[in-house]
Amino acid sequence: MASKRNRTIVGLDIEPTHLAAAEATVNGRVAVQRAAVASLAPGLVRDGEVVDVAALSDALKEFFSAHKLSRRVRLGVANQRIVVRTIELPPLSDPRELDAAVRFQAQENIPMPLDQAVLDYQPLGRVETAQGERLRVVLVAARRDMIDRLLSAARGAGLRPEGIDLSAFAMIRALGTGATIDPEPGATPAGTLYVNVGGMTNLAIAAGSACHFTRVAVVGVGSMAGDLAERRGLTLEHAEQWLSHVGLEAPADAIEGDPEIVSDARAVLTAGMDRIVDEVRNSLDFYAGQGASVVVERAVVTGPGVAIPGFVAQLGASVTIPVEAGQVAEAQPGALDGVDPARVTVAAGLSVTEGSA
Repeated sequence: MASKRNRTIVGLDIEPTHLAAAEATVNGRVAVQRAAVASLAPGLVRDGEVVDVAALSDALKEFFSAHKLSRRVRLGVANQRIVVRTIELPPLSDPRELDAAVRFQAQENIPMPLDQAVLDYQPLGRVETAQGERLRVVLVAARRDMIDRLLSAARGAGLRPEGIDLSAFAMIRALGTGATIDPEPGATPAGTLYVNVGGMTNLAIAAGSACHFTRVAVVGVGSMAGDLAERRGLTLEHAEQWLSHVGLEAPADAIEGDPEIVSDARAVLTAGMDRIVDEVRNSLDFYAGQGASVVVERAVVTGPGVAIPGFVAQLGASVTIPVEAGQVAEAQPGALDGVDPARVTVAAGLSVTEGSA
């Protein structure tokens, strides 16, 4: 058992407003064995990028010590400076040739010097095009200095990073089925829009386990809580509690509590909801306008936003596809130890890798 314990990898999701960690397994679907969540002080992480390395290291050290988590971690990244592109290449099967071809194409598709970037890619499969059969690949690039700050904060806390993954990929792993039904010849595969509403809003479109599009918006529960906290002189944690208490369902005059805070909370939620709806619609329109390789037929929403009454329903009423809440499962009763499963979706997906069994 000690040997098995030593192989445990904790998925670590660092949001602007909170830390989420999970140990998970896969047996048909991702299931959480352990989970922990803690608030993060303002200013350590901004818009998905580490701002104060030393302070984040201290917060991580305290978090992992308090919850007695394994120090081996896989980190997630999500921010607006990460570049995701879909490219088409000759149908290469040799891994070395594919790697060389991706890096050659990256010079034309990535708006940053390659010597300052960290690259990764994921083949999506072969497609028929006007130029014949091609291999479609999703290419991801992040600035090296951003990755270095994240790694420095983790290592400064005594953690041992085993890898870094795009948070969107982890979200898809945690919530997706990992399989897709083959469409009729010439038909476009069915896809799912995944939306994680937390410190920011992370969107991804996937068919099965393959991510075809991803985008990050700075609006989220974190920015809404920050707005309310500034208006009413509250802590971020207290402001987020008010947002969940007020929600988007009940009439404002029927909600218990300070009427002025209730009114401001509802106004903040309504404005934030409108912005998120705009981001979802714009993302769907943009993806469709790029010659979409999948047809988006449904949306799955996860993250802290799911806990806000009426949030998922209002999003569903504002878009043209069915919308449902999604969360990871418990490996056994009590595994989450009271943690809201929607808060650790990305962390759970980070804990496991593609093809885990």
